[in-house]
Amino acid sequence: MGGNPQVAALAQVVPATHGVDERIDWSAVEEIWGTQFPADYVAFMEMYGAGQLSTEVGILLPVPRPDVYRDWDGLEGETANARGTWEMLGGRAALDVDPDSILAWGFTSGADIYCWLTTGDDPDRWPVLVCGRHTDPPFQVHPFGMAEFLRRLLTDNEFQKETISVVLPEEHSFVNWRERKRRWEAGLDPSTGKPWK
Repeated sequence: MGGNPQVAALAQVVPATHGVDERIDWSAVEEIWGTQFPADYVAFMEMYGAGQLSTEVGILLPVPRPDVYRDWDGLEGETANARGTWEMLGGRAALDVDPDSILAWGFTSGADIYCWLTTGDDPDRWPVLVCGRHTDPPFQVHPFGMAEFLRRLLTDNEFQKETISVVLPEEHSFVNWRERKRRWEAGLDPSTGKPWK
């Protein structure tokens, strides 16, 4: 975990039982993206990896892997979706930002996209941007990082109502994509690990 306090706080809420260290070569990732990534995201990838949080929130890899469960293409595809959503919902009139500063890190089953606004040189100071499908307002900027955002999403009902278009289960969980893939191949529900109903 690298001692990241925000991820440590999140781990008090969400067990990392089905988490897997992605063992990412961050120097290669930073070369691809042209930037460093927030320390809490790096720590999250070490403790949990990419996968599904509380059955409704997907956390993305920084770059795609050919063996990943489903067709997730990492941050790139969802970033394009977020920038397209920003443009479709009014662009600068709706949220006065440079679209190139929008970088997605997650999504929900309700078509919300969770991003960073990559404003400034310090990734640990990037705020979280919600591109909500059915949230009001559709664009929200929160002055804290990904791990703190997720912790609040799971523990604060009022915050949850504002920032996600689906209902989260009361019991919090995380399932890495590898475990989801194993479950699927075993004929089990990838989210729960139980037989399909």
